[in-house]
Amino acid sequence: MRRRALLGAVLVALVVWAVSSMFSGGSPHAATTSTTSTTTTTTTTTTTTIVPSGASHYAVGTIALTLQEPVATGTPARTLPTTVLFPAVGPSGAPVSGAATPDRASGPYPLVVFSEGFPISPNAYGQLLDAWASAGYVVAAPTYPFTDPSAPGGLNESDIINHPADLHFVISSLLQATAGSSGALSGLIRANRIAVIGQSDGGDVSLAAVSNSCCRDPRISAAIILSGAELTSFGGTYFTGQPAVPLLVVQGTADTVNVPACSVQIYDQAPQPKYYLSLLGQSHLSAYLYAGAPQDVVEKVTIDFLNAYLKGSSASLGTMTSDATVAGLAGLSRAPTIGPPLAPLGGTCEGAPT
Repeated sequence: MRRRALLGAVLVALVVWAVSSMFSGGSPHAATTSTTSTTTTTTTTTTTTIVPSGASHYAVGTIALTLQEPVATGTPARTLPTTVLFPAVGPSGAPVSGAATPDRASGPYPLVVFSEGFPISPNAYGQLLDAWASAGYVVAAPTYPFTDPSAPGGLNESDIINHPADLHFVISSLLQATAGSSGALSGLIRANRIAVIGQSDGGDVSLAAVSNSCCRDPRISAAIILSGAELTSFGGTYFTGQPAVPLLVVQGTADTVNVPACSVQIYDQAPQPKYYLSLLGQSHLSAYLYAGAPQDVVEKVTIDFLNAYLKGSSASLGTMTSDATVAGLAGLSRAPTIGPPLAPLGGTCEGAPT
């Protein structure tokens, strides 16, 4: 498989506050006949909320949910542990001790759903997740079945074909929760402003959810693909007869797992508005998991993009260009196509349409 080399990824701990809540809902799977309800596991703990360094605005609280996704009758439900981060009451840049209180006065907030790479826990991306929430977004990070090496059931990368439906289900569950009259998420999410972000296999899933006829979710308003690809295993076709969704493609030039050709293919086929952030000398994980200047660029540029397309901040597009232009480190393209030069000699994208 394309991403088997990631087994050694370092996992970064996220501090989680679990809040009592319950809601019910159906599954987005076309084959679903079950009426099993969606539930939230309720464990309450005392935590210290993580607040990102740098230009953050909100303190950040977290909720741990366990979503039970109904599937076809006679098949066990799919369990989706989901960490939800949200803007919380408290001074920016300072830790919040104890159970964090959602900052409802400034809400509701756009929703960002993040899909992790294989086989990496979403917790490994904690710095980015915190940064997005601190910038004024509700951020949901589900763990898809068979993707986390520490979870029961082991690993099975081929289960990726089910993950776009899992992603749809997570969105539906969170929208149902925010529409409820009680619970931590009640009234907290702006239902008509949703973005998906994914890295590696999670980027493949996020891309399919916005651009593949197999599994497009019209509720999604924008997408960020971090070193992802088009996969034929989903079926369907990419970028055919569907409304354009603003797209930011991010790729390291030294990535040998998801080679630049994969991201170039996505960018060249996508309609405008689209952006390509090239990270010079960066590998498959370096700019996403590890603190440093490359991750700072990813953090700033992704927030600029979200602010432009989920919050309607036209000034953020100019800021994005500025934040993405770092000599020797990063650059941003808006050209109609960027073509083969970014691809390695002979580079091809495994699984991509020919």
